[in-house]
Amino acid sequence: MYRKHSKRKQLIWRSVNYFFMVTSVILIVAFITLFMLGFRFDANNGKYEQYAFLQFGTSPSGATVSVDGKVVGAKTPNKNSIPAGKHEVVMWRDGYETWNKSIDVKSGTLTWLNYALLIPKKLTVEPVANYDSVYSSLASPKGNYMIIEKKSDKPLFELVDLGSDLIKTTSLTIPTNLYSEPNTIGVAHTFNLLKWDEGGRYVIINHIFGEKNEWLVMDTQNINQTKNVTGHFNISISSIDFSGTSGNIFYALSSDEILRLDLSAGTISKPLISGVANFSAYDESKVIVYIGIKNDATGNRVFGIYRDGDDKSSIIKTVSVGQDVELHIATTHYYNEDYVIISEGKKINLYGGSYPNANSDNANSMKVITSFELSENVNEIVFSPTGKYALLKSGSSFTSYDLEYQKLAVSNIEGSGPVPLIRWIDENNIWSDRDGSLSIREFDGLNSHTINPVVSGQDATLTNNGRYLYSIGKLNDTYQLQRVRMILP
Repeated sequence: MYRKHSKRKQLIWRSVNYFFMVTSVILIVAFITLFMLGFRFDANNGKYEQYAFLQFGTSPSGATVSVDGKVVGAKTPNKNSIPAGKHEVVMWRDGYETWNKSIDVKSGTLTWLNYALLIPKKLTVEPVANYDSVYSSLASPKGNYMIIEKKSDKPLFELVDLGSDLIKTTSLTIPTNLYSEPNTIGVAHTFNLLKWDEGGRYVIINHIFGEKNEWLVMDTQNINQTKNVTGHFNISISSIDFSGTSGNIFYALSSDEILRLDLSAGTISKPLISGVANFSAYDESKVIVYIGIKNDATGNRVFGIYRDGDDKSSIIKTVSVGQDVELHIATTHYYNEDYVIISEGKKINLYGGSYPNANSDNANSMKVITSFELSENVNEIVFSPTGKYALLKSGSSFTSYDLEYQKLAVSNIEGSGPVPLIRWIDENNIWSDRDGSLSIREFDGLNSHTINPVVSGQDATLTNNGRYLYSIGKLNDTYQLQRVRMILP
């Protein structure tokens, strides 16, 4: 016969059950939390340790990954956790060269290895267009177009659409009424391609005629809408840069003053900055960085910054060095923080924080993150397209600084010929045409590959989908636009 438990026994039974249930939930949550934080049981020492996380990715995807000789899970993109310390990572896929890198990771950190550009083992150069001569070439920012200038003395260009496997070309000729002295006897002309706007429609051209020069903005979608900036405003301009993507607004250096020019409104601003030697404008952040002379009796040189809309510029640093000391400055915005890097000969300072607000005179909003010195004077500073890496060129060597992991790496560009400027082929890889060979290497100089022969001084670009790498080559006396397939069919 069933006997009902007393209320006291029922209460005890329920309390025991609740205790075990709550304890189980706490243990499960604790286990999941520790697992998510990277804690794993290490059978080698019989202890639980916090591991590091790795995120893998390749272009193209579908590569096998191994860490310290052991294959990791699924093919790329994938992820894994490993003990803190040094490890060897290898990624490979059939038909492509093997990618490898040594890494040193800390507990609880995430390391992104999602930038591996796999290079085909068999590289076939395919000519897609032939030219009797090529003076210059310039690829648009996203690799959608390339402008080819056959000769320097005529404003005749080929616009090459790289958006599909079957390329399309359009001939562009700037009308003679849009530039100066087209028919003046004895006047030599040179047209230099300088820069695309970020929208990939307009191109700045410096036209030199005799001992004079002027600035044109070519509209690649409507050549008749090309504008003569110098003639429109009738001022002397030593350098110019885009402000936005409208093709109408520019920053220009006239004498030693930076002005804002609006072609559509026909207006010239008051001087935004004075005492400027050179400057660079950054469209996305609406910021100008410059090197100039301090407006006082000392004549010291300054590194400065100007934000669009401010009443005045802000000085980042003043230096009392001679004109023989080479100065450089560059800036970027990365993960909600602003960065400015400057060089004085061999000395480097990297600042981080928020751009100074000149209106409130908050000149201390940026602090020095790191300082270091190189073995040679710096010739050039650039940030990567996403702003993660700062690259400093010194002769044939370059130094990279990773903003996220605060790591320095030094490498060299092999060869004996002139060393070109630093040029990015994508977000993580740079390319060089030293000694007439197009080579690609990562931001830290590793995983270097020679792709194909090229004409030095011409441009190269990787299409937006990563399928083709375009460059300018030469076969006997014929120049050619050529491509190499980077993603195999």
